[in-house]
Amino acid sequence: MHLEEDAPPQRLDYAAAAPDAVRAIAGVQAYVNHCGLDHGLLELIKLRCSQINGCAFCVDMHARDAKTAGETDKRLAAVAVWRESPLFTRTERAALAWAEAVTLVSVDHVPDEVHAWVSKYFSGKALVDLTMAVIAINCWNRLAITFRTPTPVDK
Repeated sequence: MHLEEDAPPQRLDYAAAAPDAVRAIAGVQAYVNHCGLDHGLLELIKLRCSQINGCAFCVDMHARDAKTAGETDKRLAAVAVWRESPLFTRTERAALAWAEAVTLVSVDHVPDEVHAWVSKYFSGKALVDLTMAVIAINCWNRLAITFRTPTPVDK
């Protein structure tokens, strides 16, 4: 195990190095932002996926964005343990389960029982939109983690 006393330095400013690539992902994100899914739900999904992936930059950003959108500190703290928390609606719980399953696609290949559960709350376009939201944040997470995008430090 490699231990560091400080956060690792940024490896590359990926947006400056490949602006067309970032514009392409931003196009997917723009679709997600205007697809009709609830903004607060999208922030919960982004936060949970970023927690799973270990993206400090995105966890910070989406916790802040969720708070700005009206999310409570109590619910934000419970996102990582949503299964054990009574603070989330059935629809939110289904969306969080889907976000986890799609993020961890290499582990269980999105189990049928998760699909059946989520399909009670999201179907057709809404299910595709939910999946696109998970895909988009996973793209951003992978860029930020790979190139070690620094988390802003508030003084």
